[in-house]
Amino acid sequence: MSPAEATPAVRAAGAVLWRTGKKEAGGTVEVAVAHRPRYGDWSLPKGKLDPGETPPVAAVRELREETGFDAVLGRYLRQVGYEVEQRGSRVYKVVDFFSARAVSGEFEANDEVDDLRWLPVREAESLLTYPADVAVLREFRALPAQLTTVLLVRHAKAGKREEWTGDDDLRPLSDAGLRQAEAVRTMVRAFGPDRVLAAPRLRCVQTVQGVAEDLSTEVRHEALLAEEGYWRDPVLGVARLLAIVSDGGTPLISSQGGVIPDVVTMLAERDGVALPWGKSGTVSAKKGSLWLLSFRPATEEEGPRLVAASYFPSPLPAPAAARS
Repeated sequence: MSPAEATPAVRAAGAVLWRTGKKEAGGTVEVAVAHRPRYGDWSLPKGKLDPGETPPVAAVRELREETGFDAVLGRYLRQVGYEVEQRGSRVYKVVDFFSARAVSGEFEANDEVDDLRWLPVREAESLLTYPADVAVLREFRALPAQLTTVLLVRHAKAGKREEWTGDDDLRPLSDAGLRQAEAVRTMVRAFGPDRVLAAPRLRCVQTVQGVAEDLSTEVRHEALLAEEGYWRDPVLGVARLLAIVSDGGTPLISSQGGVIPDVVTMLAERDGVALPWGKSGTVSAKKGSLWLLSFRPATEEEGPRLVAASYFPSPLPAPAAARS
């Protein structure tokens, strides 16, 4: 199930927290397994979403609270669902899991976790208490831990085109769009973007301007990822995105609804990646939404290859009356 589709009674998020072990031990990837005294189990770090919180933000917060480590999220792994006891009844709970690279920090025993062990993946599998956690860890193991993350965002709401009398390139975000952009700004921090690019449309730039300010950088224009530039030569547009991937790091790219579905579909078909399809049977790209794209880095033999793609709707909830 896509992280965009679940509507359970209890939402939670967690991660496979990983780091590269010491060189003298072979530099293999190690993952963190947490012991919870309340349950007497060994599990992957996870916890409930706070009100209004998105799964990526909650995953990073829970990692910090339970393990003491600050982390940067990578690819989305999978969603786990099960029943739990809540106020005397059984309710359905889902947990969205991500890959997360430990950046800094140190573990200290706390009320939720009294022991944390860093282990090679296969050893961690044998220690975990729950089959669902093992399945998540095997999903993590299926691909290299170190991948290139691309954050592809559709611009936020900018009002109706027919109601704007000026140059459409200069159509700004609406008040609702500005709120969406701020919500995007909060969510994408979890993935540690290091540069910001946008189609040369004011609404695209405004959607990611706050992230650029956080990084003390400028938003770089990408004409080939605007609708007019892209559709003159889609192959060239996809090649430009792959060139951005080849530069490494974690780029955040703001584009348009006429570009994103085609780019994602072309890459997925080229590289054999299954996509989470929208309700209409097409690739979703609603305003203020995010595609989390993970790429295997380029080698001497070939360029970067898409290995995973996940969709997240706008992190700003719609008014209750407008929800389907």
